Amino acid sequence: MALKLYNTLGGKKEVFEPIEPGKVKMYVCGPTVYNLAHIGNARPVVVFDTLYRLLQTHFDEVIYARNITDVDDKIIAAARDGERSIESVTEEFTAKYREDMGELNALPPDLEPHATHNIKPMIALTETLIDKGHAYAAEGHVLFAVESMEDYGKLSGRSLEDMLAGARVEVASYKRHPGDFVLWKPAKDGEPGWDSPWGYGRPGWHLECSAMIREHLGETIDIHGGGRDLIFPHHENEIAQSRCAHGGDYVRYWMHNAYIDIDGEKMSKSLGNVRTVRDLLQKYRGETLRFALLSAHYRSPLNFSAEVLDQADATLTGLYNTLREVDDIPLDMEVQLAGEPFYEALNDDLNTPVAIAEIHALAKQLHKSGDADKPALKAKLLVAGNLLGILNQHPEDWLQGDNGEGISAADVEAAIQARQDAKAARDYARADAIREELLVQGVVLEDSREGTKWRRS
Repeated sequence: MALKLYNTLGGKKEVFEPIEPGKVKMYVCGPTVYNLAHIGNARPVVVFDTLYRLLQTHFDEVIYARNITDVDDKIIAAARDGERSIESVTEEFTAKYREDMGELNALPPDLEPHATHNIKPMIALTETLIDKGHAYAAEGHVLFAVESMEDYGKLSGRSLEDMLAGARVEVASYKRHPGDFVLWKPAKDGEPGWDSPWGYGRPGWHLECSAMIREHLGETIDIHGGGRDLIFPHHENEIAQSRCAHGGDYVRYWMHNAYIDIDGEKMSKSLGNVRTVRDLLQKYRGETLRFALLSAHYRSPLNFSAEVLDQADATLTGLYNTLREVDDIPLDMEVQLAGEPFYEALNDDLNTPVAIAEIHALAKQLHKSGDADKPALKAKLLVAGNLLGILNQHPEDWLQGDNGEGISAADVEAAIQARQDAKAARDYARADAIREELLVQGVVLEDSREGTKWRRS
């Protein structure tokens, strides 16, 4: 079954074919580690983690790289404001980023290059661009000359003049053209820097990914991903640097996820509605956040709200309830993915909303099926969930999980036993009262011929 992906560069879906048969190289822009990751930062992580899982069903080898930007103006400012070292800032927020993304069931990337570990490749790339006439040194800076590239702007589909009209560009005396962007800049007193042919300084942001991709993955890769806010100028400038220095395509397929709004408004510091993943995890489970992020197609805007999260949590609870019903059914079979509707949906440009609808259909079939069909349907449901990074927990862990704030599992079991004793004594009023008391504490009882099961609401 062919995998189709929307290529931003061509503006359409294309059948995905890797450069090297059986092997895929994918790079996704990672965090600038000066603060906690917000939910908008998490969307590309979840999107491309899902693509990573899907690619592994098609190809023998998938190399997934996601960088860490650990030198940047925002990092320097955070260290200064907190009266601490730059290293302590980057180490703290790199560790917290990994923890938070792990809570979203995101697999770790195969490669995680850090900007500060790749300064030599950045200097080498800059020297190549100067030697080929695409960059120039001026007042301690090195800048890329945008007019030296005939098709600059191809990714965003706009001319240089159009891009500059609505962009925030630094007007500086050392620039030959307002759109020329910094490859290398001098380090001020107290700032991190490295020796270079142009003086003590540090790389520009756009330079990092181009240099690290070539250093760790080669001159041309299959997929480059990130948020759509990176199309211009970041990814446009990556293309300019890499193609002008080394030729070739640089990237075959460009993929970008859309923005996240919060309660119908753009997420921004000025509105005070920035929601960090760590804060959201205080109220919602990581799997709930992930499911909510996948509930809309990755190229569509997503309105993130309490309603969306509550619905995601309720949906997952329903799916885990279905799995609890068949928990005693062993699995020893492989699922043939070809032809499965949930798999077809994911192969159609990662259409997660349709895949989720197909998972619902599988759960409904499983709930209503006879014993002979249950093993195969359970296997399909678990495989589909794994591709989306959900349904990996034991049903009881999800349904009875204790966050430390509610009634303990032991107390619930004691109450259930007291209720059974009341029923045996024909004290049905007491039995009903116990059910209501548990419901007030967020515990739902479910009676069946096999006994009483419970879950947290």
